[in-house]
This record gives sequence, C-alpha cells and structure tokens, in this order.
Amino acid sequence: MEILTDAATLALYTTDASNYRHVPRGVVLPRTVDDVVAAVAEARARDLPVIARGGGTSVAGNACGPGLVIDASRHLGGVLSLDPETRLARVLPGTVLDDLQAVAAPHGLRFGPDPSTHSRCTLGGMIGNNACGSHSVAWGRTVDVVRSLEVLLYDGTRLRVGPDEPTEGRIFDELRALVRDNLALLRKELSTWPRRVSGYGLEHLLPENGFDVAKALVGSEGTCVTILEATVSLARLPDRKVLAVLGFPSDIAAADAVPSILPWSPLTVEGVDAELVAMLPGRAGDLPPGGAWLFVELAGDEPASRARALAASLDLTGFVIVDDPAAQRGLWRIREEGAGLATRLADGSEAWPGWEDAAVPPERLGAYLREFKELMRAHGRRSVVYGHYGEGCLHLRLDFDLLSASGVADFRRFLEEAADLVAAHGGSLSGEHGDGQARSELLSRMYSPEMMAVFARFKGIFDPAGRMNPGILVAPRAVDADLRVRATSPSFEDTVFLGYPEDRGSFGQAMRRCVGVGKCRNTSGGGVMCPSYRATREEQHSTRGRAHLLAEMINGEVIKDGWRSSEVHDALDLCLSCKGCLSDCPVDVDMATYKSEFLHQHYRRRLRPASHYSMGWLPLWLRLSARAPRLANAVGRSRLAGWVKRLGGIAPERSLPTFAASPFTRSRADLRRRAAGERRVVLWPDSFNNYLTPSVLDAAYEVLTAAGYDVVLPDRGVCCGLTWVSTGQLGVARRVLDRTLSVLAPYLEDGYEVAGLEPSCTALFRGDLPALMPGDARASLLASRTFTFAELLERAPIPFAALDVDAITQVHCHQHAVLGFGADESALAAAGVRNTTLDAGCCGLAGNFGFERGHYDVSKAVAEDRMLPAIRAASAETVVVSDGFSCRTQIEQESGRRPVHLAELLRRALP
Repeated sequence: MEILTDAATLALYTTDASNYRHVPRGVVLPRTVDDVVAAVAEARARDLPVIARGGGTSVAGNACGPGLVIDASRHLGGVLSLDPETRLARVLPGTVLDDLQAVAAPHGLRFGPDPSTHSRCTLGGMIGNNACGSHSVAWGRTVDVVRSLEVLLYDGTRLRVGPDEPTEGRIFDELRALVRDNLALLRKELSTWPRRVSGYGLEHLLPENGFDVAKALVGSEGTCVTILEATVSLARLPDRKVLAVLGFPSDIAAADAVPSILPWSPLTVEGVDAELVAMLPGRAGDLPPGGAWLFVELAGDEPASRARALAASLDLTGFVIVDDPAAQRGLWRIREEGAGLATRLADGSEAWPGWEDAAVPPERLGAYLREFKELMRAHGRRSVVYGHYGEGCLHLRLDFDLLSASGVADFRRFLEEAADLVAAHGGSLSGEHGDGQARSELLSRMYSPEMMAVFARFKGIFDPAGRMNPGILVAPRAVDADLRVRATSPSFEDTVFLGYPEDRGSFGQAMRRCVGVGKCRNTSGGGVMCPSYRATREEQHSTRGRAHLLAEMINGEVIKDGWRSSEVHDALDLCLSCKGCLSDCPVDVDMATYKSEFLHQHYRRRLRPASHYSMGWLPLWLRLSARAPRLANAVGRSRLAGWVKRLGGIAPERSLPTFAASPFTRSRADLRRRAAGERRVVLWPDSFNNYLTPSVLDAAYEVLTAAGYDVVLPDRGVCCGLTWVSTGQLGVARRVLDRTLSVLAPYLEDGYEVAGLEPSCTALFRGDLPALMPGDARASLLASRTFTFAELLERAPIPFAALDVDAITQVHCHQHAVLGFGADESALAAAGVRNTTLDAGCCGLAGNFGFERGHYDVSKAVAEDRMLPAIRAASAETVVVSDGFSCRTQIEQESGRRPVHLAELLRRALP
C-alpha cells in the first residue's frame, strides 16, 4: 500500500463533479481490502482525515477533502458472488454499476437504482450517497436494496452490519441508547418519504424498522465508516417494457401531471425541458411537440395499450410510444447527458451545480417549481430543468456568478432562500447524491436543532475523533467556501494562441467546461471517448483527469510551473488527439485543441522532441521523398530504417510507410485548371493520400466526375497544417494555412466547393479553422464550402451497380466528432453494400500518436479494445472500409487485412 503525494496525483483529486476544491494530503489506490485497512491505519497514525472516493462523480463535494483520499475505483472492484435464487450479490466498493448489471443481466436481474452516471459510478459511492436514479420510483433507492455491509471504523474496528448480523458491543449499545433517548423526535422529523436523503437515515434504527444499522449507514457520505464490502438485492427485469414520451406545454405542466401518472405504476417518470433538448442538435425531432417531456416506462401486461390509455387520460401536446430497445436507448441519452449538457446554457453562459438535487413530495412538485422559478427570476438566474419528476426530485444548473465576490454572495443568498422554500414544501435539500459541502450547512434550515444534535451524536458513535470526511453533514464547511471556480490570470489569457470561439475567446472558460461528470471514464459502452483511459484505466489519462490538471495549472497552487509543467505534459502525452471528447463529452471538451495549445506554449523557444520534427513536418518530408521515392522505399526496407526511426523519434515496432511512385498532383497535373461546369469542385490533395495512396484520389476523381462534378486541383501546393497543429507548432500551422487560404480564395470566391477525402484534414477545415484563424473571412468561407466525398455524392446521386458485398467500416475519430457518417452509409447502401458501421472507438494510431516512440503499447491496446477484434471476427470476404489513412495503416499493420477507402469501393460500382 503506497500513499501517493506527487503533485500530479494531488491535482487530480482536488475536486469531484462539484463546485468545491480541496488539496488532499495523499491518495491511496488500494488493490485489496487489506490495503484499505492499512491506509486507514496510516491515516490514523498521522492524524489525517479519511475521504472515501468512488468514481468521483459526486456533485455535492463529498468525495474531495483535505485528507487521505482512498480511491476504490481503480483496483478494488468486482462482483464476488451472485445468487440468482436469492437475488443477492456481494460486491467490492469499487465495482462500477454497469459491471454489476452485466453480471446480473444473464439471470434476468438488475440492480434497481440507476443514476445517469451508471457507466462509471461505483457501488461504494452509491451507498455513500444513497444514489437513486431513473428507476427508483419502482425499484427504490440504494438504501432499499442494501442488505448488509462490511465496514471499517477510523479506529481500525471492522464490523459486519445488517439484519442478520450480530448487534453486540459498544457501537450497537450506543446506537440503541440514541434511539431510546430520541424516539419521538426521530418519528416526527424523519419521514418515510422516499427522497428524504438529506441528513442521516436514522429512521432505519427505529424498532418498527428492525434496527437496521446497514441501512442507517447508507447515505452517510463516508463520515462514519469506510465500506469494504456490500451485499445487495437485485430486481427482476421486466419481460417487456415500453417508453411513452409525453409532451407538455411547459415543465410546470409536466410537474402538475405527475400525481395522475403515479397510479399507473410506472418504472420511470423522468422529465426534461425544451432548453435542455435544444442543446442536443438533431434530437428534438425524436420527440413529440411540446415545451417539456416526461419519459414514462411501463411494464406488465399489454404495456403499449396501457401507455396509450395513460396518454389519453392526460392533457398533452403530443406523445410517442417506443418499444424498440435501441430507439429507447437513443431517447434516454437525452436525459442521461443532462448533468453535462446543463453546464452550458443555450447562449454559451456557464452554469453550475449548487442547487442540484432538491426534492419535494411529488404532489407538491408543480407548486414548488412555480415558486422556485419566481425565486430564480428574483435573483436574475436561469437554468434548464430536468430530473426525477416521479419522485419530486429536480436537477438544475444555474448561471451563478462564481467568479466575483458579489456573485458568490448572491450564490449564498440564493441557496439559503431555496433551502427555506424546499423546507416549506416538506421536501429534502438532497433527493439523491447526498449533502456534501453543497448542502450540509443548510441542513439546519430543514431540521430542528435537536435533530442536528442527534446527527452529531450518531457520527460520534462511529467517529469520535471526527476524522472521517470532516466538514460534511456534521460541523459543516460553508457552502460558499473552497469554490474551485476561479478567474484565469492575464498571464494565461494574454499568451494563448488559439481563438476559443466557443468559449468567448477565453482559455479559462474553456478550462471550466469540464465539471467532472466523468463520462470519459466509461469502459463498457460505445463511442470514442476516451481511448487512452480505456487502455490504461488511469485517471490522468482520462479527459477529466487532463482537464483537472490543466485547471490546476491555471490555479498555480499544486501545479506550479505553468506552461512548463511536466505533470500536465505527461498527462497529455497519451492523449491521442482523437477529438472523441468533442462529440462524446456532454460539455464538448476539446482536449485535442487544449493539447495543441499546451504543446505550443510548453516548447516555445525550446528544443522539441524528435517526432515533432519528423512527423510534425511530415508534409515537407513527403514532398522531398517524392523526388526519389524508390530510394526512400529502399531505405525504409533496409537496415537503415532502424536508424531513421531512432533519429525521427519513431516507434521501432512500426513499419515505415511506402511512398507512391508519383504523387497524384504530379501524375494529374492536367487537373490544375479552372472548371467549366456548373458543379465545380476542388479535390483536396491531402499529403497522406497524395504522396502515399494516390489511388484514393484517383478513385475519388472518377466517382465525382461520374456524378457530374467538374473536378480540379489547386493551381499550387497546399496543406491544411494538420501535423503542425497536432504537435503544437501553431505558428507554423497558421502560416501554412494562411498560404493555403490565399491559394484557395479565388476558387472559393468563384463558388467552388472543396472535396475532402482524409477526414482529419476535412475536420480541420470544418471545425478548427475559426480557432486557428480567428476573424479571417477566408477561413469562414472555406469551412462553409468544405464537404466530405460522401456528402457531395449525396447531393448528386449516381445510379451505382449493385456490388452485393458485405463490409465493415471503421469511422475515423475526427469524422465521428465533427463531420458525421450518415452520408457515407447512404452511399454504401446505394452501391449495394451491406455495411456494418463499427462502434469500435479510436483505431489507436491517431496520426502521429501511434508512430511516436513510447506510444506503441498504448496504440495497440486501444486498437485491441474493440476495433481489431471486430475486424478479426469478420469473414475474409468482408470488405474493410476506412477513410482515414491512420486507420487503414493501423488495420493493415496489426491485422494483415487491407482496408479500402470509400472512394475505392464506390469506383467498383460505377455503371
């Protein structure tokens, strides 16, 4: 057991998904339960507080603190046993919820509570916070499914607690005395309403509730014990269920309808408003008309008929009933990504947690929401509204000003008034996720002084020294203290190179995008983000980890070297610049752009790594090699290749690419002319295809010509500057782009369009130009006139001959993130190709990344995560399609299959 105290680790654990920040004294990543025991013993020896942490997705600030952080999520997970007959499972605290669900599903079972962070939250964290989720209206909260716990006290005592466990000893005697002394108070103030999560769950100690100590500890937020193991009960999966999406004029109308829906015994009653949906482009079309929607799942006999009857009984603006599981998952994504999406309002304003999880009895929800909106108006605040309407629990992210003293003062006043409003409606400050620093100070507005004293007594029984997650629930820290949100100093803002147009030109605002929801830690689902985390399972190699380190670099307390930081450099080193986070992260974190900025600043006026000169300047070397391609290829196949790799910082495991006998721009110099037709297109001669695989450009020319386009090449050499961007040589990249824009300007002004074949180059034109060339009208025009090869075919269809072949397609990450793949799938279908588009993540090569010395193992691991197994599973007759040169190279070098570009495949189908 090792206590980590290096600056990088401390910086990674300064915060969770809340507004709060505390520098830990150390971090432990236990591999066994004995390691946890040893860590707590070491903390006790040093008189350090203990802060237990799961997936770090807490929005209340209860998983960060100035003590010893014990992160169970890295190693201490797993389902120890599962009994389908008793429907009980034993789990370690670091078990990710989706992993438990995967073990339970073959038995027709599932863990009932399912927060939107199910792909990365841990059972230990769920127990600590009494997590609930979408299905708790039917299957209960975490406390309802916990049967027993093995726990560790700060003094080293280990206990098993639960209805069938012994209850002798000091702890239990003192708990009985606490109940005996406060029976009337406990029965009066601790209602059995399900979403009363705030405070301690002492109602479970009452005689009529069986003196269940395990349940009383659920939701104690690590302030009493550390969880070592849990036994939980599982629910049976319904044989069939449907999702009814019900449209309402407003969120208040939806809230008013909840009491009429609950008698139908729904599995879920989840709500979203129109402002949240507007942040998911293209998704509004999946929903019926309305200004707010309730997602109501029904199971049992004839669920579709019941859903239609339910809809007929309500005053709706429209409804849809969905029974296809894939379509249901697509709709649920709208709700699940709310926690991230809500951190930016529609106009780009920043929004924050703070009043995140309050709940009121469902019959009071409409009235509460009306008054809460009046409170927001009085304070000049705005928020999207979403959450667990069926249990009266709303999630809101408000546009608090946390950067100024006056804004923080108003933040405090708002929370105090909101707490009073919830209490007046008989509600709970926390309906899930616990109180943390966000709400603990406000508990006295919900409970009497006598009950607050009982809470303190309860904690004292387990933790008389007050060292378990201090400042939470008992003797709380102030709600407006320790805020992590800080303004960025001019020393950073004034030196940044890129424009950050999506963040109002502010690097600091860009760094505040990540609030820690941790979707990048998903290792079981689809999508691209985050390949390096999936390969390493290390927090510093997740998008969130890198974002936290960059934020700490700005803060300057833990990471003190600014742009010269080795800690930030090391974390960004394994970033593949895949841009998966740009599309898959709910708040559109663009780590590839941040990495380019950092590398530009880090190596400013310094010697760079060899790979920056070899692969960063690749377009130049390709042009030089084209003068003697046979010689270049002979060197690449000789013993000199090893020397070339060492000199260029290239991974020795990699084969050097083969140069074409003649670049496309030379062999088709006749295309350097002006077009005469109506459909005029400049074929973009990207460096990869031009010098290495010109057959791709040749195929594209043939197909586009067949589609009626008059295809030309630029009259001079051009480059998008991608390799300089990815290696952080931004000054060179801007000069290259400026020259390219000068070459293309006459074509663009004459109405030409640009056809991109290499997704990374095309995505740079479509997505990155505003940041690289801020204020340049030529850049905006190029971005609007650049299209993928398939998009141009979509506008000029060809009557292809049917190829009648099967294919699998690996989508380039930049195409996934920026360009989309719908047009490509349409083109393949039109050519009679039975295509399966792989949801296989990043290929792992990612431009220069996989070729750089020291990156091969991670590059291979990323490919082995999903892509290579899928390709190996395909029959030998199945065509492998991939437009990205990097993807094709990785596939060919690691699987032996030769993939083709879409243009090459469609050329075969020309009539």
